[in-house]
Amino acid sequence: MKRIFDFVFSLLGLLILSPVFAVICVLIKLEDGGPVFYRGQRAGLNGKKFGMFKFRTMVLNADKIGGSSTADDDPRITKLGKTLRKYKLDEIPQLINVLAGEMSFVGPRPEVAVYVDMFTQEEKKILSVRPGITDWASLWDCDEGAILAGSADPEKTYMEKIRPEKLRLQLKYVASHSFWTDIAIIWKTFIKVVKR
Repeated sequence: MKRIFDFVFSLLGLLILSPVFAVICVLIKLEDGGPVFYRGQRAGLNGKKFGMFKFRTMVLNADKIGGSSTADDDPRITKLGKTLRKYKLDEIPQLINVLAGEMSFVGPRPEVAVYVDMFTQEEKKILSVRPGITDWASLWDCDEGAILAGSADPEKTYMEKIRPEKLRLQLKYVASHSFWTDIAIIWKTFIKVVKR
């Protein structure tokens, strides 16, 4: 049921949001002429690597001039990127990943290899479910960039203030997820985004 839901609604979402998709693509191209998408390598179901789609919100080669934890005041973020991030519009292309079966609407947010390599045996259970666009941790930590803003060492702040609670909530999801839990998380996420 979950996979059918993901397939049908990701396809509908891409069709309905295609005008928004097109406008954002044009705006990114006009801003600096660079690629529209950023495809970050993430660990998916059972640790399988995949390229997670996002609208590019940072300068070209940003991954070569900074860490993977990004604060709202990171100088690598473009002017348009700040707006896309504020309203979570940079996440829309992940509907492609959901349609392809690499992600789900709901599931632990996929991590980069450096953090996955730190997983304890218990934390590796997170990889037993398909990663998602939103989950309990996303609702708790809806604005990670704001938490990291002003930090002299965003990577250290992430490890100390965000990652422990994020892992706890991801494990909570893995232990008790169901179709109706997913619907509740989707609804709560929708309300939170609209309130922004």
